[in-house]
Amino acid sequence: MAPRSILITGCSSGIGLDAARTLKARGWRVFAACRSEVDRAARRAEGMEAPRIDHHDPASIDAAVAEVLEATGGTLDALFNNGAHACPGAVEDLPRGALEDIFSANLFGPHQLTRAVLPAMRAQGHGRIVNCSSVLGIVARKWRGAYVSTKFAMEGLTDVLRMEMAGTGIHVALIEPGSITTRIRANSIPHFERWVDWRASARREEYETLLHRLYEEGGPDRFELPPSAVTEKLIHAIESPRPRPRYAVTIPAHGAGVLKRALSTRLLDRILGAS
Repeated sequence: MAPRSILITGCSSGIGLDAARTLKARGWRVFAACRSEVDRAARRAEGMEAPRIDHHDPASIDAAVAEVLEATGGTLDALFNNGAHACPGAVEDLPRGALEDIFSANLFGPHQLTRAVLPAMRAQGHGRIVNCSSVLGIVARKWRGAYVSTKFAMEGLTDVLRMEMAGTGIHVALIEPGSITTRIRANSIPHFERWVDWRASARREEYETLLHRLYEEGGPDRFELPPSAVTEKLIHAIESPRPRPRYAVTIPAHGAGVLKRALSTRLLDRILGAS
């Protein structure tokens, strides 16, 4: 019997890499997608197949899915849409291009990839689609408007897809991590430098604090967990006979939904806007 297969995006480091390694050890056939050839070579050296997927390059998505389906004989058991990036900055300082860029990476690319694998899952009568959202897909935080907007959008798109896939054998789930030990902060710096002209901002003095947090290596956040905490939820989402619609990871992620339901918008703004 052929091993179960999964396509994972964003496998250069962090959540995607941990998921790829762990699932390979569990006997899954892992297609660990990365953008750079260096990272792809590293994944191949670990015994994984590593198609190139760049969410900004639609042709790479179609080519990767074709490559995966050719390798498996036309089947795919699971897709984990993990790849994403952030672009910190005040909403008033984010040009249109910044939002177009981050939506391309965090929503449009994953959506195209999902649509590309669904025909094979429909044909085989089963499949798992797992989208990596965030606690910032539940509640908003200052300075994170670009990222928050993509994750709010992913939450809605995933909810609708889950309802539409009911009865097809294809299960759709969201993972909502809080702070996880990854390179997302360091990886956001080039996007910040490309799009945000903070020196010309009306909030220039406030940016001093943001720059300190962005550029200086600090210790882990209070409730930060390793990527393996996300992988644990992913395993349940793709292996359980009855996967949950949502999987919160970290204490703040569990609490965010409760606070959003229990508190007024004004009070929630005051609490979350204080930091």
